Parts: sequence; C-alpha cells; structure tokens
Amino acid sequence: MPKTRPRQFDLIAFDWDGTLFDSTAIITRCIQRAVVDVGGREPTREAASYVIGMALMPALAHAAPDVPKDKYPALGERYRHHYIQHQNDISLFEGVLPLLDALKARHHWLTVATGKSRQGLNEALHAVELRGVFDGSRTADETAGKPNPLMLHELMREFGAEPERTLMIGDTTHDLQMALNAGCASVGVSYGAHEPEAFHVLKPRHVAHSVQDLHDWLLQNA
Repeated sequence: MPKTRPRQFDLIAFDWDGTLFDSTAIITRCIQRAVVDVGGREPTREAASYVIGMALMPALAHAAPDVPKDKYPALGERYRHHYIQHQNDISLFEGVLPLLDALKARHHWLTVATGKSRQGLNEALHAVELRGVFDGSRTADETAGKPNPLMLHELMREFGAEPERTLMIGDTTHDLQMALNAGCASVGVSYGAHEPEAFHVLKPRHVAHSVQDLHDWLLQNA
C-alpha cells in the first residue's frame, strides 16, 4: 500500500456491462433473440435488461419463465451465438479510460466484479487493451452470481481491504444489493441497464448520470 492512502476507499470494484462497457442494448437484444430461438415468448426490453449482471443461466431462466429447464443449455448456446455476432460492436463508454487512469494515479486498487464468465471478461479486457489497468477481478462462474457477496468478499480478502474501505460501482440493483450484502459502500450509474429510481432503497453514496459525473464524484469523494 502506498504511503499516501486514498481519501476514503482503498479498493474500488466496477461492474463491467453497462457500467464501464457500453453493451446494455446489445445484451438485451441477444437475450430476446435467444428466448425466441428456443420457442419462448420474447421478453420485453425491460424484462431482458433487468437480468443483466446476473450469472448467465439464472438470468436467462428469469427472462424466459415459459422455457422449460431442459432447454436451458440450448438457450445459453443461442445467447452466446448472438452475442459473439455483436461483441466487436461493443466499446467502453467515452471517458472510462481517463477515469481509470486518474484512479490508478491515486493508488486505488481497481478491480472488476461481473456477472460475465471468466472467458468473456478476459476476451473483453483483451479487446479493449485494458491489460494491466485492473489489479484483480472476479466473475460469476468462478464465485457466485450477484447479489451474493462472494465476489466482493474474495476481492477484499485478496487485497486485505476492509468493507468500509471498499466501494462497488454498478448500473443495476444486483450490484448495489451485492455491496450492501458485503457491508461495502456503493455508487450507482443511471446510464446502464436499470432505472435509477430503484437504487435509492439500496443506499448508494451517489448516483452518477454520466461517466464524467462519476469521474468528478470519485475524485472528490473516493
């Protein structure tokens, strides 16, 4: 740990899709198409976007309650098929790289806690040339899906960070509930998958309405 400690948080954990990565619309559409492919009723945009951030199979099951369980493997395969078709269309939100650089310069530990698979996260990190930016990461398939706090517990244990000095940043109620379950502070972002009206009951320190808003708040308060 550097001699000059960050103002309040040693460890900052970011959700990936819809928080750093501009992927919400594509993921929502891929879920809708996958459900139709296996004979289910197409979920609404709201229903499909709600499950973003959850582990893949629970998310698909929630979005497609009329699809029988024996079709879940096919449902997952069809989702991955559609996502692969569009994964190169996805990019970081504008302003994310300067934000991460500024936090890195202040010696925060930067991590990712995501519902993506390990393979999916590794591919995304490689695609946007972020190798070396993050100090650690956890994915749903190697821990537990949100809002189970296991991802944050493991990251805190890895870096020796206390819950009161750990901040989770995400675009869904799943992210904020996970932070609450882990005893950590949270910040919500309103430009991702969930409507911010649902955030307040989960007591985020701030709700950012743009990456610049998030940047400004973190530099002042983190």
